Amino acid sequence: MLRGQVRIGGSKNASLPIMAASLLIREPVVLRNLARVADTRLMEEILHRLGVRLEHRGEALVVEATQAQSEVSDELARRMRASIVLLGALVARTGSARLHKPGGDAIGARRVEQHLRGLRAMGAEVTERPTEFIARAPERLHGARVVLDLPTVTGTENIIMAAVTARGRTEIYNAAREPHVQDLCRFLIAAGARIQGAGTDEIVVDGVERLHGVEHQVVPDYLEAGTYAIAAAATGGDVRIEHSPPADLPSLLLKLQEAGVEVATGPDWIQIRRDPARPLRSVDMVTWVHPGFPTDLQAQYLAMMTQAVGDTVISEYLYDNRFQHVTELTRMGARITVLGKDAFVRGPARLHGTDVAAPDIRSGAALVIGALCARGTTELSGAWHIDRGYEDMPGKLRALGADVRRIPAPAAQLAASAGFE
Repeated sequence: MLRGQVRIGGSKNASLPIMAASLLIREPVVLRNLARVADTRLMEEILHRLGVRLEHRGEALVVEATQAQSEVSDELARRMRASIVLLGALVARTGSARLHKPGGDAIGARRVEQHLRGLRAMGAEVTERPTEFIARAPERLHGARVVLDLPTVTGTENIIMAAVTARGRTEIYNAAREPHVQDLCRFLIAAGARIQGAGTDEIVVDGVERLHGVEHQVVPDYLEAGTYAIAAAATGGDVRIEHSPPADLPSLLLKLQEAGVEVATGPDWIQIRRDPARPLRSVDMVTWVHPGFPTDLQAQYLAMMTQAVGDTVISEYLYDNRFQHVTELTRMGARITVLGKDAFVRGPARLHGTDVAAPDIRSGAALVIGALCARGTTELSGAWHIDRGYEDMPGKLRALGADVRRIPAPAAQLAASAGFE
């Protein structure tokens, strides 16, 4: 049972593209409330190697991209899928880019042809090789009409970053609407960009000659907030989640209420309560683009549904390999069957502690939730995945009453993880 308050940090998925977009600005950029996670530290290293000057001033990061190189370190790009958001910014800033095909969580194919097609429509010459992307813009990029066949967050972000200093107007149809896409647009608008339609499926960008320095506060991480909300509901707890606008989580909060969880909200807080004597009800769920149910909360929700009464169908429509947590939850006693894009969960299951391994960020969070519900001790290896997306999860859970300890990983394991993503 979790009880108390937890404060949500800055959004990882907003921090990374905003840091990439800082390449477009030659004057100092001051970023506050950046996510304090491993992935943002990795992005700092990428920017440093691109020739960008970085300085930590208190809790703010100052970025000065007076100079910028065009080639991203292969070693670093392989370690993080989000490095793909550097493509649009580098082409716009330097006229060329070479980027090793990004690594990251092995959750299935993330199609990038929409990114490439959009950049080509804007005048870039883009070559895709087996291990890398090479893009060149012999002349300044120009506006174009870009139609996405499926909303893609990083694709939308790449095209926006390429468009803000392009000649003329760029129209993006079927654009992603996630809170982190909106925050990128707010950052760029504050720097002088002309963007309309952020938060809708049609974004219009009128290119400007140059952007200017800016200070920006990154939005809270609604995915971190959603994870703690699910954890509180799964364990039968009472948790107030601070610094988290409930408007960012409409689908999750609705599902929690349908499952029998008490939800109260304010302008920037969410209260989650469930009496352990009142069992959870099974509620089916389908992942979809914002404002649908976030795919990045699917694993955590599935873990919660192992404790619900009845059968639950969870459908993953956005990625083709995002049920990797199922095997590990099954080892803990969960009853789950996967058929294609659907997972069938029979609950409630009496989970028991055992040794499990986190295959990716969100699966790791799901296994933590399973461990909180389980009898006995669970030892989770691959916890460095969780560090990539969550700021001090062990410390925050301990503050809520959980018994969580971090065990130093063997040197061989640390060496392997350093080169995985």
